Amino acid sequence: MTKRKKNLPPYGNEFLNYLYIDKNYSENTIESYTFELEKLAPFLKKKNLELNDQEIEQYIKTLQNESTLSLSHNISCLRSFYKFLLINHYVKKNPFEEIALPKQPKKLPKVLSVDEIESLLNIPIKNAFSARNKAILELMYATGLRVSELVNLKIGDIDFEMSIVRTMGKGKKERIIPIGDYALKALYIYIYEYRNQLLIKGWNDYLFINNHGNNLTRQAIFKMIQSLALEKKIETPFSPHTLRHSFATHLLHNGANLRDIQEMLGHSSLSTTQIYTHVSIQKLEEDYNKFHPHGGKL
Repeated sequence: MTKRKKNLPPYGNEFLNYLYIDKNYSENTIESYTFELEKLAPFLKKKNLELNDQEIEQYIKTLQNESTLSLSHNISCLRSFYKFLLINHYVKKNPFEEIALPKQPKKLPKVLSVDEIESLLNIPIKNAFSARNKAILELMYATGLRVSELVNLKIGDIDFEMSIVRTMGKGKKERIIPIGDYALKALYIYIYEYRNQLLIKGWNDYLFINNHGNNLTRQAIFKMIQSLALEKKIETPFSPHTLRHSFATHLLHNGANLRDIQEMLGHSSLSTTQIYTHVSIQKLEEDYNKFHPHGGKL
């Protein structure tokens, strides 16, 4: 964060450094704030940082083509930016403080069915790549790891004796998640039988590596999953995060405690985890309507 960013409002770089050093925000989060600040900068070219209500309204009109989610994120970021400016006496008030965030339509996360999961995980091991891909998918479905957490795993984060994985989640909080036998077996085969074939540049501490011996990126995992979905004719649109949703929903559907799921997912608030209760109820209703002799609508 020592490198200065261009096209930011006054004190923008100071704010980003504050997020990185004082607030301990991740690089991804800081990039999202940078993106939102860059939208404000052109609007401020002929104006002072001290915006009035009319100017705020004019600015929001420049974002009218954005989705409700994007607009809400922009206002939230700028509210934090102006709070920082206010604390440091760079402005006299926070013009975004009273701006109401657009209401978000509640969307339930997409979830793969158990049959779709079984199809996705059914990867015959023929070489180092198929062994690695199977280990990735088994681990993601077994633990609910975020893809950003997955790509940062090191060899030492897997404990075969304890059947656990250690990961560093949001806010740099470490958590420990149990791993089931299917995922452990896939990991064992990948690590001890095939992984060395990918180490063409010498040793690499990262668990999952590509054909160049470098650690895998989130984009590479997304492409791999999309390719497998096409190959296996899985019609439900999904991404790596869908495996996390499926992990939580299937656990809840089979009787797992909501607070245990919260702990494994690394949610700071139980309310975030509670969305899976709605997904599970929706699935129960679908099953009822589909399979009950008098289910469905007349």
